Amino acid sequence: MINLFTLHNGRLQQIQHERYQEQSEQKIIWVDITDPTPEDYQWVMQRYQIELPTDNEMKDIEASARFYEAENGTIHLRSEFLIDDDELAHTLPVAFVLTNNTLFSVHFGDSPVFRLVRMRGRSLPGSVSDYRDVLLDIYATDAEYSADALEEVYTALEKVSARVLQQDKQIITDADANEILRNIAHEENVNGFIRRGMMDTRRALSFLMRGRVLNQEQQDEARQILRDIESLDGHTSFLFDKINFLMDAVIGFINVNQNRIVKIFSVASVALLPPTLIASIYGMNFRSMPELDWTLGYPYAIGLMAASVIAPLWYFYRRGWLR
Repeated sequence: MINLFTLHNGRLQQIQHERYQEQSEQKIIWVDITDPTPEDYQWVMQRYQIELPTDNEMKDIEASARFYEAENGTIHLRSEFLIDDDELAHTLPVAFVLTNNTLFSVHFGDSPVFRLVRMRGRSLPGSVSDYRDVLLDIYATDAEYSADALEEVYTALEKVSARVLQQDKQIITDADANEILRNIAHEENVNGFIRRGMMDTRRALSFLMRGRVLNQEQQDEARQILRDIESLDGHTSFLFDKINFLMDAVIGFINVNQNRIVKIFSVASVALLPPTLIASIYGMNFRSMPELDWTLGYPYAIGLMAASVIAPLWYFYRRGWLR
């Protein structure tokens, strides 16, 4: 799908690309290409005489392939944008091409950031003045979206903390621990994607500022976005520390549960050793054993074995080893 945007009275105005021939006098400042088909690629490349990256090329992580300026002055950028899905968070690779005063964006899948930028551009007058403002607005909105996602991560971790450190329930079962670890792993995944996306945005903005692509006002806006990213970086570091603490605490509870089980078996083994010894003695088939002809020999042996079990258990209880 191809979305074409022109600037009209300080607002973005969307035009269907099929109807663009009828409105060719309007200058297109943004061409947003979502889930492009081969026909979409062909239409854009023929219309604007540019090369658009494929899905595989957009996933290249080398800096020389992600941020560079071609010989004809065309600027190519690759960035990752967070999609905070409740089931499984992930990032959306997006390719940007800046040429002929037009911004081209290619992404296989839509993003909340792009939907919000399109909505703001259409409804807020003066939010953009050219194609570079559109790009900066995308990066600024991505920082806002990541900040909101970080707040959700913090809220989720606070709930996990309350559950792990609650005072009214001293024992966390293995089932509780498994659920808590899954929740922590999900939040750690989101936090990692946020940090990765912010690192990508920082590199892209630094490249634009070094290349003198932006005017002075846009340079100031880019610096403000970088300052926002710096604050987000500090928060992600704090959340990583909190996640590690909670994971250590949950694993500690699992170890405590396992130690309780091992202690029960250890106590049972020690408590059963004396009666086993007594039963072994009176199970011997020697002819001259005085208790063999004793009428009270059997209840005496049973009582002695019971006492040999009770005595160590009482001793363990007095020492606090059974609590």
